[in-house]
Amino acid sequence: MIIGTCEVTFYADWVSSLKEKRMVVKSLVDKTKHKFNVSVAEVDCQDEHKTIVIGFACVTNEKRHADSMIQHILRFMEQNTEAEMISTEIDVF
Repeated sequence: MIIGTCEVTFYADWVSSLKEKRMVVKSLVDKTKHKFNVSVAEVDCQDEHKTIVIGFACVTNEKRHADSMIQHILRFMEQNTEAEMISTEIDVF
């Protein structure tokens, strides 16, 4: 069993409240869950309205497939939000 995890940090300069941030996070999480069969959630910085940290995980039987899925999901996330992707932490084990 191969598990791929990724923690993605976005910066949303235009967001001015936690309510506005929640709308951005909910949209991105829901779209990602719908498109890919992965677990997705906001995992850090819930009280900072301009920083969004989203984590996701996938389970597969090949390391190459996990790497491919993670890259596809990252591209999808980047294309589906106006927030700037500032860092990613990827682990496949």
